[in-house]
Amino acid sequence: MTYLVLARKWRPRSFDTLVGQDHVVRALTHALDTQRLHHAWLFTGTRGVGKTTLSRILAKSLNCETGITSKPCGVCRACTEIDAGRFVDYLELDAASNRGVEEMTQLLEQAVYAPGAGRFKVYMIDEVHMLTGHAFNAMLKTLEEPPPHVKFILATTDPQKIPVTVLSRCLQFNLKQMPADSIVGHLQAVLGHEEVAFEVPALRLIGQAAQGSMRDALSLTDQAIAYSAGNMTEDAVRGMLGTIDQRHLVRLLDALSTGDAKGVLAVADELAVRGLSYAGALADLAVLLSRVAIEQRVTGVTPAEDPLAADIARLALGLHPDAVQLFYSVAVHSRGELTLAPDEYAGFIMACLRMLALNGDAGPQTALEAPAAPARQTAEPAEAVTASAPAADAPMAAAPVATAAAPAISPAAAPASEVPAVASTPAPTAVASPAAAGAASAVSASPSSPAGNVDAAAPAPQAAASASAGGVPPWEDLPEESTASANQADPASAESLTSAPATTVAAQSAAVSSANGSAANGSPANGLPAADSPAADSPSPQSPPASSSPAADAAAAKTAGSAALAVTPAVAAVLATAPADADGPPSWVDEEIPFEAEGGFVPDGGFTSDPDDDDFETLASAPSVAPAAPAARREAPAPSRKRSSRARLADMTPATWPELAARLPVTGLAAELAKQSEWAGVQGDAIILRVAVKTLAESESRVRLQTVLCEHFGQGIRLDVEVGITGEATAHAVAKAERAARQQAAEDAVAVDPFVQALLADFGGQVVPGSIRHVDPPAAA
Repeated sequence: MTYLVLARKWRPRSFDTLVGQDHVVRALTHALDTQRLHHAWLFTGTRGVGKTTLSRILAKSLNCETGITSKPCGVCRACTEIDAGRFVDYLELDAASNRGVEEMTQLLEQAVYAPGAGRFKVYMIDEVHMLTGHAFNAMLKTLEEPPPHVKFILATTDPQKIPVTVLSRCLQFNLKQMPADSIVGHLQAVLGHEEVAFEVPALRLIGQAAQGSMRDALSLTDQAIAYSAGNMTEDAVRGMLGTIDQRHLVRLLDALSTGDAKGVLAVADELAVRGLSYAGALADLAVLLSRVAIEQRVTGVTPAEDPLAADIARLALGLHPDAVQLFYSVAVHSRGELTLAPDEYAGFIMACLRMLALNGDAGPQTALEAPAAPARQTAEPAEAVTASAPAADAPMAAAPVATAAAPAISPAAAPASEVPAVASTPAPTAVASPAAAGAASAVSASPSSPAGNVDAAAPAPQAAASASAGGVPPWEDLPEESTASANQADPASAESLTSAPATTVAAQSAAVSSANGSAANGSPANGLPAADSPAADSPSPQSPPASSSPAADAAAAKTAGSAALAVTPAVAAVLATAPADADGPPSWVDEEIPFEAEGGFVPDGGFTSDPDDDDFETLASAPSVAPAAPAARREAPAPSRKRSSRARLADMTPATWPELAARLPVTGLAAELAKQSEWAGVQGDAIILRVAVKTLAESESRVRLQTVLCEHFGQGIRLDVEVGITGEATAHAVAKAERAARQQAAEDAVAVDPFVQALLADFGGQVVPGSIRHVDPPAAA
């Protein structure tokens, strides 16, 4: 007798033996028991879940000789012939090979005839989604209102391809994929009847490989019986399926949890030796990680009979939950990256190494500890800053009365090695005494100092102002005599300061740091007498003599502090003088900085006014309380503050409008409106233009042109556009006339050109009319 495969031999014969589709069985049995029978059913689901089996059982229930029942007898003629596939009134049609409208038309023509042997004619159309659109349209009417003796059963794996007009005419049942446990239980029953030895883990492997298809599970069982010679062990089934031993994955997780890269490589090499799929390894690893995560959340959920139950429980306790989630995410995403890798081995190795690299705080620490040397190096600057802190702790305003003129500070008082340490601490905002200010000035002027060539790197302007007052708080105004003394200072020194180029920030910082360092080592700024400092006994010969009075010292310190911020001599003059009215607004409130002052460069010849700068007021022309000597030679009559914008509007005439309209910054219709209009006059703050085209007068571009004119004249104006005949006073007409003149000039030049005349005379040539083109002048920049 011919061997019958298990999938056909153990096909369910009744609803009771159908596995895994209880929701469909319940609906069909109730409909059969109550005789509420629909004329069309649609079964959807993946391969091997029971669509054809349900169709045959339903056909037997409809045509069983015992009557319409949910429990066909299985022994009558109709039942046996349907099981054997030779019942005349049960027709199975494969839509993949009979998909045309001709086959569907032939089937529908036969459907009108009464059944020959059974109660109903049952048409089972498998893979119905393969039918063409014309075939679906041909069966719509019959499917909606079939003869009373016709029943349609449609089956498909892709219901999305079926027209909604067909779906609406059928009862649709979605068959689920078989759970692995249901497959294992059914296989145990089948193998028990077949008297084949088996192991439950082997059946579980088959159930997982079947992916919810009972027919695939029975086919794999047939293959496993032949592979294992009738003894279905786990190792035999695993070797047949080529699946990965879960123990390899457990070892891989152990290596990942401990950061053992060598162990990870060893597992990868074992998989390569066995010829296993790395894509399958990543998929199984993701499944194992999901089981570990579930075990972490719900302890004891893994069945005790599961061979991996102990390992899963151990991994759930040893792995950090974040590490499990991280490993799962990498495993899932790395499966898609295997196709981009040079080979699967490299892709799998990189996925595992990515897990090790990303596993930081979530799991064990796999990164190397940072060396201790950088920590010690970073501690040294902190100690230097701490050592320089006493210099900043000195009181800002508590200083003794100024002593005699401070001598120059020798370079030994402020060694260059201490400059970075002192510079790391903010310098005091006030100098304690005029002597300290003089000392700082001497340090900055000394050639032997590290920053001796930087004149502008003296104490900050706030410190100079405090020193000039001799105890006056920095927020108070200077006395008038101090201001006068400052204005009467040496003009040569002020001129040299204002004409010196701007120093860099680094040089300024170095000078200030050296000054602060000298003050910290015992200078008068710390409150010590000038005689107690080592430099007081032996003044440096290179240092200039100190000022003879505190007022002179204050003026020098103030000039030196202002030089660090000066960009022009005029600015230096303004900064060197204090405003007479402290409560009034600053002098620069109403001033307009000229564009030419950008960058702070002023030629040695002084400031020269530009005729185009009538609307601007520069700092050179600004009045000052007591102008400095360098600024005196730049005296010039101050120009008018601002030209009246209303006067400029009043100066507009029809003759000047074309030139203005041609250079206004507008485009599109606004530019056409300006160029094709002529000046009609001004009425108050309203400008009246006249255009010949009504469309331009009524367009929205009028608002844009009004805005540009407001900006040009510097006042709020209103634009009125009237429609009328325009003459030659439009920018368009002027430009046209200029082009005509240039064209005529070009033609006249060609007519009198000697070379052209020679060509006409010697060769009988002629100038083609319209071939001469004038050259437009280059546009103004």
